[in-house]
Amino acid sequence: MHIRDIFQQDSTTFSFEFFPPRTDPGWEALFTRISDFEALGPSFVSVTYGAGGTTRQQTHDMVVRLHRETKLDPVPHLTCVCHTRDEIEHILNRYAEAQISNILALHGDPPLDRPDYDRSKDDFRYAIDLVKTICAFNERGAHSDPRGFGIGVAGFPEGHPATPQRLTEMDHLKAKVEAGADYVCTQMFFDNHEFYDWRERCELAGINLPLIAGIMPITSVKNMQRMAELAAGTRFPARLLKGIYRRQDDPAAVLQFGVLWATEQCRDLLDTGVRGIHFYTLNRSDATRQIYQTLGAKDSAALR
Repeated sequence: MHIRDIFQQDSTTFSFEFFPPRTDPGWEALFTRISDFEALGPSFVSVTYGAGGTTRQQTHDMVVRLHRETKLDPVPHLTCVCHTRDEIEHILNRYAEAQISNILALHGDPPLDRPDYDRSKDDFRYAIDLVKTICAFNERGAHSDPRGFGIGVAGFPEGHPATPQRLTEMDHLKAKVEAGADYVCTQMFFDNHEFYDWRERCELAGINLPLIAGIMPITSVKNMQRMAELAAGTRFPARLLKGIYRRQDDPAAVLQFGVLWATEQCRDLLDTGVRGIHFYTLNRSDATRQIYQTLGAKDSAALR
């Protein structure tokens, strides 16, 4: 379903993020848990794209499999790092042929195994270039939906790590929106005040698209440390850290506290009329299901 139709259908969207497993057992383990995610009735799910496009084929395969074998509506991530214009055109054609309706257009990270990679050789320098290319593809009528692909872009409530000047950062986001984006999905955050301030600044800048809040429950100390590495600039409130470190010798207690913190974030976001919540699941349904249960909801419909 096109993302515009999803937003028209669902007053509040709930979505999950998956990543392509690296091994065959990992694939089977994920698809064994897919029914747990389906039971929660998400508006859509997204599938990540490895640094420098390293999971390009796996991402495509996973998106197509989700589309064909489940009731979930998959949205593939697509990045501009390490890609030529021809490669992007090929990927867009493949997704159009597979009747995938939406794409999340991102800058992306350079490949970890190529630290000296020269970005100046890429045809796309920024996410806005990718948004414009997808819009041009849409205008050619290459998709079965006359509107073409729905387009999502990323937002950074705590600031983009590569753009310390916050006014310039908002200008960049507005440019992506004006280039043709349909919605904005944020990086994870652990302090809702950061999101609310960012949402107000979006309004001041004239950004009136749906803004989806990114939530990742902390499930272990190692998981938290990994988050800090992957999402540079993410702030961990002292109260959150205190709660985690007090329980660090009891993994079950850390998980319980992390889920409780994320649940309170979601409750507060819902109370203030958030347009959508996007759960970074790490391919595990347990924490996400616990959040729904703690909120007293069997599925997404019960939270709207």
